[in-house]
Amino acid sequence: MTRPLVLFTDETDLDPAPGRQLLEVAGCETLLAELPSRAGEPQALPAGAERAVALVVGYARIDEALLERLPNVGFIATMSAGFDMIDRAAAEARGIWVVNLTDAATEEVAAHALTLMLALERDLRGSVAVTAAGGWTDDVTAVPRRLSGLTLGLFGFGRIAQRFAEVAGPSFARVIAHDPFVTAPVHGVELVDRDALIAQSDVLSLHLPLTADTHGAIDGAAFAAMRPGSSLVNVSRGELVDPEALTAALNSGQLRGAAVDVLHGEPPAVDHPLRNDPRVIVTPHVAFLSDGSLEHYTLDPARNVLDWLRTGTAARAAVPGRDTEPLLPAGE
Repeated sequence: MTRPLVLFTDETDLDPAPGRQLLEVAGCETLLAELPSRAGEPQALPAGAERAVALVVGYARIDEALLERLPNVGFIATMSAGFDMIDRAAAEARGIWVVNLTDAATEEVAAHALTLMLALERDLRGSVAVTAAGGWTDDVTAVPRRLSGLTLGLFGFGRIAQRFAEVAGPSFARVIAHDPFVTAPVHGVELVDRDALIAQSDVLSLHLPLTADTHGAIDGAAFAAMRPGSSLVNVSRGELVDPEALTAALNSGQLRGAAVDVLHGEPPAVDHPLRNDPRVIVTPHVAFLSDGSLEHYTLDPARNVLDWLRTGTAARAAVPGRDTEPLLPAGE
């Protein structure tokens, strides 16, 4: 029996070795490619990649043209909660299962959102700059807002946003959220429509997947509808926010500041204007990171592939595929 081939499409900031080892011990072959994340760049495949029956994807772009060159693929496992790098329609048309990670770093991303929000509202960057320059209290010019008088708004109310509401909510006067797929409030959060969320939030935190509908969701019109002097936190995807509109809102004072863990076109250019903007705190897409989450990110995609290889189906999928005959014997 030919050993099934699993293609790891790209080596990210996560080590693929543990996942590859898990699959190889179970009876698979693995290959590592260096596929690009940006459109328009050549998609060079290693020799033999056309035999791959499953993909483990980091940031690589999985489009229709690539899937045409990988005709045997029936399963794609992502190393992230997001799966916007995959052409969903092309995968669905081919009956390919797409399974993402839904709870690998809920605690970590919520904690990072809290960290960014507090650092932004307390002007941590400005205070550190004062001490670094040899100054002290009298040299501080920014006066932070009292959180207990503010409304925290959550755009998207899935696992991460709910955990964020649980830990941050007691500090705020009110917590509101908008998510068309959530109907039951938890942790005392009031569910509102999109317009109310934008208009009533003093701090707006984004917790949305990146889709055709959410791309650029926070644009010039959204910033104009926000409360003057509000702030923005984004630990989801950079493409949710129109960067020119963000800069314009900061320049006009409509936005007091922003704190983000994600930017457009990652990794962003070294001279990306938001990197050194004193009104913006930028961290390098590390919200997911902890010693506990790394095990899930490096091993769970391989485990998802193994489940499919042994059963021919997937119990949980972002994109449903077509059941097939198992390619590996059932594991212990």
